[in-house]
Amino acid sequence: MQDLAATRIDARPAPALRRYVRSYVGFDLRGFPAGVHCGPPGRALTAVISLSGPLGVGAGVDDGSPVTRFDSVAGGLMRRSVAIHHDGRQHGVQVSLTPLGARAVYGVPAGELAHRLVPLDELLGALGVELVDRLRAATTWAARFAVLDELLLRAVGRGDGDRLYPVRPEVAQAWRRLVVARGRVQVGAVATELGWSRRYLTERFRGEVGLSPKTFARVLRFEHAHDLATAHDPLPWADVATVSGYADQAHLVRDWREFTGRSPTVWRRGEVLLGTG
Repeated sequence: MQDLAATRIDARPAPALRRYVRSYVGFDLRGFPAGVHCGPPGRALTAVISLSGPLGVGAGVDDGSPVTRFDSVAGGLMRRSVAIHHDGRQHGVQVSLTPLGARAVYGVPAGELAHRLVPLDELLGALGVELVDRLRAATTWAARFAVLDELLLRAVGRGDGDRLYPVRPEVAQAWRRLVVARGRVQVGAVATELGWSRRYLTERFRGEVGLSPKTFARVLRFEHAHDLATAHDPLPWADVATVSGYADQAHLVRDWREFTGRSPTVWRRGEVLLGTG
């Protein structure tokens, strides 16, 4: 049996990209049992570039969704996990964009990508093809991250950044407010701070980000719980629920089922890559 090996390298993008791009992650996982990895919903839009074979990705976990194979794939914000089918090996780079950065990098609002998975070159064109080729040709993680900086800066430069694709400042403020509070804030209170009605905020926010403020707040709470549950020394589930802002463990279980398709205990038992990414 092949020995288990897990490499994860985290990197920050170039300073000029940080308002649009949250992070880079390089990963090389091998020797694991074949299975389905749960890509959970969160605050960021995710793009993944495979450095080996095509990625097998489905729109849902354990629900019979068809599997599509991508050399590189970009997704919008989701309200349920993406199923990543693997044979025990995953080797690639993950790029996380802020929803407000989608316009600058991709030229479209994050709302147009919500609940969708599309080939990266469908958004970046020839730049996306070049990105995959050059990442695969690079032989070190530092070189790969430098390629990402160079080509994503070119992508932003094509649209002249925020000047060509402005985001309503009220929507940006609402997004920041929800993120800072990790979803533990009333949407009505945020609307009042902006001088908008709750309905108007919901319409504007959903059009830009792809989720309603209420749903985005739920995703943020779940994301916090997921981070706690994947720590090397995870808290008991009841404590995870309390720390991440759930009224009780039952509410955590409800959201976990909705967002992953599995109960927390079944998820932990079936997630063979737990703790590696």
